[in-house]
Amino acid sequence: MQYAIGHVGRVVVARFEDHDDILAGLTDIARRENIRAAVIHLVGGVRQGAVVVGPQDDAQMPPEPIWRQVAESHECVATGTIFWDHDEPKVHLHMALGKKDTVTVGCLRKDSATFVVLEAILLEIVGTPARREFDPASGLALLRVDAGA
Repeated sequence: MQYAIGHVGRVVVARFEDHDDILAGLTDIARRENIRAAVIHLVGGVRQGAVVVGPQDDAQMPPEPIWRQVAESHECVATGTIFWDHDEPKVHLHMALGKKDTVTVGCLRKDSATFVVLEAILLEIVGTPARREFDPASGLALLRVDAGA
């Protein structure tokens, strides 16, 4: 385990409107405001997205993702993080999506769009060396916290 201590900096409140790109919007906020680390909370509606719901085989590295497409309105609650990989903010966002009696939980990776409204709260974390770094074994940009930090 790696960990470091930081503290809460700015708090960003954002409203995503119908058809707004969720992932691009969160990345844009991080870039514009130079938010190097943050916790994300979302609540509202999602009309579209590509969600990873697990690997095909737990033993395979890098993992081959199982994709689910969201192609109509769903209720959403989500939590995630933003950490930078060199000069690019990377969003890692897990969400629960519900429609009628069906629920999908997974990692939103692409093709995201808001349904009517999505409220976002970002809690900036300052004073931590945490960042994302490409991990060749998993093929993912994983969280890295310098030892002894």
